[in-house]
Amino acid sequence: MFRKILIANRGEIAARIIRTCRKMGIETVAVYSEADHMAPYVQQADESYLIGPPRVSESYLNTSRIMEIAKITHADAIHPGYGFLSENGKFAEECAAEGVIFIGPSSSILKQMGNKIAARKAMKAAGLPIIPGTDDAVDTVKEALSAAREIGYPIMLKATAGGGGIGMEVVHTDEELIRAFESNSKRALSFFGDGSMFIEKKIENARHIEIQVMADQHGQAVHLYDRECSIQRRNQKVVEEAPSIFITEKTRKLMGEAAVDAIKQLGYTNAGTLEFLVDSQENFYFLEMNTRIQVEHPITEEITGIDIVEEQIKIAGGIKLAIRQEDVHVDGHAIEVRIYAEDPITFFPSPGHISTFELPVGQCIRNETAVAADYDVTPFYDPMISKLIVKGNDRDAAIRLLKQALSEYKIEGIRTNIPMLLKIVEHEQFIAGNTTTSFVDQFYLQQNKEN
Repeated sequence: MFRKILIANRGEIAARIIRTCRKMGIETVAVYSEADHMAPYVQQADESYLIGPPRVSESYLNTSRIMEIAKITHADAIHPGYGFLSENGKFAEECAAEGVIFIGPSSSILKQMGNKIAARKAMKAAGLPIIPGTDDAVDTVKEALSAAREIGYPIMLKATAGGGGIGMEVVHTDEELIRAFESNSKRALSFFGDGSMFIEKKIENARHIEIQVMADQHGQAVHLYDRECSIQRRNQKVVEEAPSIFITEKTRKLMGEAAVDAIKQLGYTNAGTLEFLVDSQENFYFLEMNTRIQVEHPITEEITGIDIVEEQIKIAGGIKLAIRQEDVHVDGHAIEVRIYAEDPITFFPSPGHISTFELPVGQCIRNETAVAADYDVTPFYDPMISKLIVKGNDRDAAIRLLKQALSEYKIEGIRTNIPMLLKIVEHEQFIAGNTTTSFVDQFYLQQNKEN
């Protein structure tokens, strides 16, 4: 097993990984930018090193500096968390060349799944149903218009190398597509170094349901059931729960088995998530695969009792999965909400100084935080500052606990989306479980317009 792990990330996920490493008796190395020098995770790690200025290209994406620190500290492995370098096949290759274990799948898998078109083709070959769309990238507006007319509006315009909702837009007409194509392509090029786009049919009133999978280096693979992540703003998740209350046990079984079969055919190892869109008839379609730990992994841990980060580390160390599918059971219901430093109506980021930061505490309440009181939220990174996770014996109990916990959250000095989250969890459609990917547009934003 590893003696020391460098965490090539920041914020709450860095703190989360440090916690599991400490439990396993593994030393940790944190890296931080100048903007993060006061971040809690920096003090929590056994060793911490400055890697550069605030800009991610000069810090958290600075692979040469990260590798230099890995060598200096004699780190055995690097855990990339999510975002940044977590799905970067070239970085995984660099780790292998330097004799440092990358805690994740192989570089070839990262490259294949990191390209949305290649991923679609691979999963189609593995037997998963695919959303109708283009089989190759569309390079010009003319090609995009031709494809959209053939597929039929509304469509989803997407960056082939995208993620986190970046370079993605729903389009209803030719005029909208002409306007959206160039701007999204430029944005994708800026964020991912690849401005190529593709098109998928927009599945109306769909559910966004994903399957968590784990696979070792010895051919053993399991799924850890499902999560529903349909409540999103700007194509980015804000509320997640496990398990989904929408799908039947028959569909749950089919999705889980299909996901495991697919990763076995790919030769996938480590943790991963297959995301699906599910229509009103419970037909499910492969959307994308995230080849890393997910932001919402805690709700799966809460209902299964399995530490996913620990399993990631063990798998990367060559240890066989001790878990068999028959050992994985769902216990209760868990919900996670993402706390953002942002305006709750416009969703614009709200950086600034946090003067007060008080978390809800209690049985079955879990907090994953990136900040603390007397801390400056900078404009350089994603505005998510913490995650609140609750677990109940059933969904109703989880919702009651979530309302209580959110009402006890106290953050002063910046604006947050807590008012939005309270409105969502108190909304009759949420309570009824009618949470499609259109929920925020149909109910939350519409309600605010009326008020």
